[in-house]
Amino acid sequence: MNSSSAAVSPAITVLVADSNRMQAQLLTGALRRRSEFRISTCPVDFASILQAMASTAAKVVVLSLNHSVSVANQMAAMRRVHLVHPEIAKVLLVESYDRELVASAFRSGARGIFCISDTHFRLLCRCIQRVAGGQVWANTEQMTFLLDLISEVPSLRVLNSSGSQLLTPREEQVVALVAEGLSNRETARELSLSEHTVKKYLFRIFDKLGISSRVELVLYAVNHGEPSRAEWLAGMSDAAPAS
Repeated sequence: MNSSSAAVSPAITVLVADSNRMQAQLLTGALRRRSEFRISTCPVDFASILQAMASTAAKVVVLSLNHSVSVANQMAAMRRVHLVHPEIAKVLLVESYDRELVASAFRSGARGIFCISDTHFRLLCRCIQRVAGGQVWANTEQMTFLLDLISEVPSLRVLNSSGSQLLTPREEQVVALVAEGLSNRETARELSLSEHTVKKYLFRIFDKLGISSRVELVLYAVNHGEPSRAEWLAGMSDAAPAS
């Protein structure tokens, strides 16, 4: 066998963004003992991560989530990093997770979520290798969360200036789908309605909100709407909101 065929694969450059927690530090030390990785570290904030990425040319960024700091801020930092460097794989390192965290992490650009409290260290190494190769790392429960999320019909709760709900649940679904850019026909297909019924809903919504076009509806939704988990199924009855 010649030297070229026996060549060793280059080490994967990994940036570990942690908050100086003992567990994260121990994991970083363990990763540094693995010859297949080249490890560097930085704090979990947007500026520090970008600066470290520029100097290390990282292929994978492992963000160690610190629950003593705002999770939303850490997700925002990961999202900003992803927008600047979408080609770099991101892994979120957590001690525990729930449905909302899983959805937020993958929406923010994560390619994997690794729970350090109940999984062996060898799997973390495999996780890093898999995402570096372009794969997604998620366990069965996390995949179930994501499948549940994409199977839901979106909704957008529309409120007036005093915070009162203006539309029925079905009307809120129509607003959400229109705001996402779906046509009347696509909205009808999504909700298992006729296109004529969708048009009737839109006229009713326009009348309630005092607007006259789809463009105005989208702008109104941006300014007065808030996301809401959909719990309504296609074919549901359209009860009026409680007064």
